[in-house]
Amino acid sequence: MASLITASPTTSAPTPSPGCAPPSPLPSSSVLEEEEERGVAHIVEHLAFSATKKYTNHDIIKFLESIGAEFGACQNALTSSDETIYELLVPVDKPDLLSQAISVLAEFSSEVRVSAEDLEKERGAVLEEYRGGRNAAGRMQDAHWILMFEGSKYAERLPIGLEKVIRTVTPETVKQFYQKWYHLQNMAVVAVGDFSDTKSVVELIRAHFGQKVSISGPPPVIPDFPVPSHEEPRFSCFVESEAAGSAVMISCKIPVDEMRTVKDYRDSLAEAMFHCALNQRFFKISRRKDPPYFSCSSAADALVRPIKAYIMTSSCRERGTIEALESMLMEVARVRLHGFSEREISIVRALMMSEIESAYLERDQMQSTSLRDEYLQHFFRKEPVVGIEYEAQLQKTLLPYISPAEVSKFAVNFCTTCSCVIKIVEPRACATIEDLKASVLKVNALEEEKKISPWDDEHVPEEIVIDKPNPGSIVQHSDFPSIGVTELLLSNGMRICYKCTDFLDDQVIFTGFSYGGLSELSEDEYISCSMGSTISGEIGVYGYKPSVLMDMLAGKRAEVGTKVGAYMRTFSGDCSPTDLETALQLVYLLFTTNVEPRDEEVKIVMQMAEEAIRAQERDPYTVFANRVREVNYGNSYFFRPIRISDLRKVDPIRACKYFSDCFKDPSTFTVVIVGNIDPSVSLPLILQYLGGIPRPAELVLQFNRDDLKGLPFKFPATIVREVVRSPMVEAQCSVQLAFPVVLKNMSMMEEIHYVGFLSKLLETKIMQVLRFKHGQIYSVNVSVFLGGNKPSRTGDVRGDISVNFSCDPDISSKLVDLALEELMYLQNHGPSDEDVSTILEIEQRAHENGLQENYYWLDRILRSYQSRAYFGDVSASFKIQDEGRTKVRKALTPSTVQLALQRILPFPCKKQYTAVILMPQLSHLKLLKSLLQLRSDGFSRDAKILAGAAGAVVLAVSLWRYSRSTLNS
Repeated sequence: MASLITASPTTSAPTPSPGCAPPSPLPSSSVLEEEEERGVAHIVEHLAFSATKKYTNHDIIKFLESIGAEFGACQNALTSSDETIYELLVPVDKPDLLSQAISVLAEFSSEVRVSAEDLEKERGAVLEEYRGGRNAAGRMQDAHWILMFEGSKYAERLPIGLEKVIRTVTPETVKQFYQKWYHLQNMAVVAVGDFSDTKSVVELIRAHFGQKVSISGPPPVIPDFPVPSHEEPRFSCFVESEAAGSAVMISCKIPVDEMRTVKDYRDSLAEAMFHCALNQRFFKISRRKDPPYFSCSSAADALVRPIKAYIMTSSCRERGTIEALESMLMEVARVRLHGFSEREISIVRALMMSEIESAYLERDQMQSTSLRDEYLQHFFRKEPVVGIEYEAQLQKTLLPYISPAEVSKFAVNFCTTCSCVIKIVEPRACATIEDLKASVLKVNALEEEKKISPWDDEHVPEEIVIDKPNPGSIVQHSDFPSIGVTELLLSNGMRICYKCTDFLDDQVIFTGFSYGGLSELSEDEYISCSMGSTISGEIGVYGYKPSVLMDMLAGKRAEVGTKVGAYMRTFSGDCSPTDLETALQLVYLLFTTNVEPRDEEVKIVMQMAEEAIRAQERDPYTVFANRVREVNYGNSYFFRPIRISDLRKVDPIRACKYFSDCFKDPSTFTVVIVGNIDPSVSLPLILQYLGGIPRPAELVLQFNRDDLKGLPFKFPATIVREVVRSPMVEAQCSVQLAFPVVLKNMSMMEEIHYVGFLSKLLETKIMQVLRFKHGQIYSVNVSVFLGGNKPSRTGDVRGDISVNFSCDPDISSKLVDLALEELMYLQNHGPSDEDVSTILEIEQRAHENGLQENYYWLDRILRSYQSRAYFGDVSASFKIQDEGRTKVRKALTPSTVQLALQRILPFPCKKQYTAVILMPQLSHLKLLKSLLQLRSDGFSRDAKILAGAAGAVVLAVSLWRYSRSTLNS
């Protein structure tokens, strides 16, 4: 077991303080379980947060939340095949907090309580975690894992365990496992943070852990669990009716490398260069005419202690798995025959140089979690901890001398004779095992006969902007010292606001926005124009094909993206200060490029869109989400999902024209820039590339924020309780309970902060009831939606607060009622002083951490411009928002929270809400019984959903994750 303390906030160079950290094997993991214990390592990890000798009834969670360490985000744990990790992120600005947090970890080490009552409370949460993993993604990952590790114990010891064991395991069995494997000799404590005195931290660790004693005698010897190799590849055709689409996975197992010498490190760099260069090729292939796959990637990962896997994954069109497989095998064979070119390696070298330079520049601002992870790898894998200064120097010394041949040799690890596992996933069976074998033989024969041609690369221009624009000028200059920003109005009408920070030495971020978006379109135009971003992105919105631009930007850290929403168009960027010119050049090209559709790119986009829509139609969670939107917001075309029939109506020319117009007129945009900006360097670049954007002779998409068309949506005026039934391979259940919210215009600045506090309170209290008291859910999320409102400065704001969780289908209705009862109790009696104190502390910690982050300031300044309080003075708007937060924090008491719950939500809450539940489709007999029961329970049923319930099978899956191992508590 490894225990982690990450102290926050980190504003200077954090000092790592390892204590009690022998590099021994980990004592508790799923591979150590006996047959009757499968899943117990994970159960122990859950029980640790439930009760120990000192803490009971989840008091640990309550204590940590009371100091701002939010459950899940700041206090968590994970169990994998080889290790268990407990993690706490705690503040260190108050005396004794660090000591108390270390005492909690010490309790985990030897004093976790395992009573029958404790175990029963956690069974439901663990079962719900198990159920959540039995979706399409989980089934695919589990099947691939078992196939890869066939013949070893790892194949039989997935961390989540067996449902039967989770339901029936006894406290005695759990306690026996805990006492056998939790030994202090095999544990490590890693503490990283802003410690004024690291010696005192080590002494705290010794003080708290030194008094603990492992319950059993000497620790048992931890055996090795070998994974047998195999020359013949293993094949699998996995039919998953809920899969998001067709996919191909190729995995080759090799022994884990040890990192001991500089040569070992050089080899690891060459290996990383191999995967990077191969991924560059895969991306370019996916953008060709009639590509064999939509996406493809390669990586290496140490999946279990003795084995590392080389993994290639691709997503492709239905019935396209064989073509995708052959293309993947062909490309690594091409590398084995011809290698990578010097040009390809120079691009990869530049990328890696850029990454290590960025890490070096920000070495004094490194997050505690990054340093923590280095020490974890030292404990788990015996990797040296050398520090970023030495590593950066080593990379800069080694990278220039790593040759294409040295990189290309790693392609041998993708040979089909290298313990290879080839698997395809299809929604419907198309390919066979014999087809897979034939593809392997075909490519192997072509390689042996050397009939695979060398790689043919595209021409790449050297300059991004060939004809530099004439710089604009500053028409108006304003300083706002209260928030440390400067505002410029440029000669082309673009408004620039910048804030210089020193949070990260290698980061500059920016966002530009303009009012007016998709809500202004008629229904006839909406379908085509909503596809504008997707089609234009495939063609290239900066004047170059994405595959060409990728090479042009090699070695530069500059990214720019766009978004066209209901009421706004935005572009956003993230770059290194040294690459600010490149990022601004991309913005200039965005505004000066007229995207023109080409048949090849449009065909690819439409194929991908069609595959995505078919996948969504099979996916029960998408069916559920679509119905929730329809119930809560009506059947407006804006909220309706796009169907394949809609794609037939898309006009690519109109789509690209609309997108180009969205980013045409600089006078409509306000741009906020935050980061390590040197105005003497940055301002000339801003004037040239932003000020140099030509202003069109006629206005293009210029709108007044107060005159925009609002989206047509209205929350139901009465109670709606509905079940959405969908075909499922294994039973899943998802619940959304939603309430309408109305924020009055006159008190908007305060009400918006009340909504934030209320959502966190509801999340905390419903979690306490449904998980910690009744043990029936794994997690709960409370979210606020106010995005349907137009950005007018008048009128009330409408939206909703929704409670979301998954659970056992059989008790879903009961849990909805329990959540309603808890909200009713809070409305009638208010929260406790402790509840209010906890949400205030969590919010304050998030605020303090945010003040040290560029993205937080970017968001705050943008919200100040977009606020109803903005009338030309951004600092005044900022101040009003800040005062609103302060006013609400000072006023927050149990009684004011109670009044806010009554004022902002329907009171009583049971008079107006929607409860939509996703359930498995029933057999005809069960369906009849269910309808009778639902009628007595007060549920209504949509006829259209009933009629369609026997339709297409579902899907919701991501591709194989490289490390299918961890389970968080």
